[in-house]
Amino acid sequence: MKISKLGITALIVVALLVVLSGCSPMAAKDAAQTHVVASAADGSPIRYGVRGQGEVTLVFVHCWTCNHTFWDKQVEHFSRDYRVVWLDLAGHGASGSRREHYTMPAFGQDVASVVNAIGAQRVILVGHSMGGPVSVEAAGLLGERVLGVVGVDTFYTPFKFPKTEAEIATLLKPFEDNFPMTTQHMIGTMFTPHSDPTVKDWVLTQFDGSKKALGVSAMYELLRWKAAGNLERYTGPLRNINAAPTGKEQPLHSSVVLIPGVGHFPAQEKPAAFNAALQGIVEEFVAR
Repeated sequence: MKISKLGITALIVVALLVVLSGCSPMAAKDAAQTHVVASAADGSPIRYGVRGQGEVTLVFVHCWTCNHTFWDKQVEHFSRDYRVVWLDLAGHGASGSRREHYTMPAFGQDVASVVNAIGAQRVILVGHSMGGPVSVEAAGLLGERVLGVVGVDTFYTPFKFPKTEAEIATLLKPFEDNFPMTTQHMIGTMFTPHSDPTVKDWVLTQFDGSKKALGVSAMYELLRWKAAGNLERYTGPLRNINAAPTGKEQPLHSSVVLIPGVGHFPAQEKPAAFNAALQGIVEEFVAR
């Protein structure tokens, strides 16, 4: 399948809007620490794990067609001082699925169900790419228990989102035509020329081309969520950690901290810099 110039342009735009890395099985090292809860959305079995202790709980929400292992370096780092929770959203990683439409509110129910299962009362939600809208939806369900939401390369980025159903359909068509090849092509646009090839290769190998139904549905619902202006309806504390690929970019909002020299995966490409930025935001939320 050949991709037209228009199609390639569309892919690049989408690549910077959503993450199309992949699903891989749950790491064996986590097996003894995991639990399952039924999502309040539809009973889908949601696999999650808890590490560390503390009054404050950090919940890490992965990106579109990713899995919890993308947060391994953050879980390891922050579980020294906080209770840390990872999870696989419905249909991702080691979680099952009973749903047909992968909406942001349904994913938000997945996260809220995990938080309710562990009884967390002071929560910070950290969401990468699609995980940002999911975290906003979860925050609406959890109310005052949420100290704040941290969006990772998802809000206040320089890229224009489609506003109409026709524009969304144009962006989705290459994925509907050839999901595995189109996604592999797009993932390659998510990095800078100076990105660590080991990290890039790892992300590429995570992708599971068999997840077309989930992938297309979740991308469609994510783009619709953005187009509807749902972020503007969220009034809780929000901070953002975004990529600055050239290092010359300026924050587009006062809530944004930039990580220079990375693409769409700042937490994976520069974990030390990302963890330092997140630590400052966590301390700010806790102090409030």
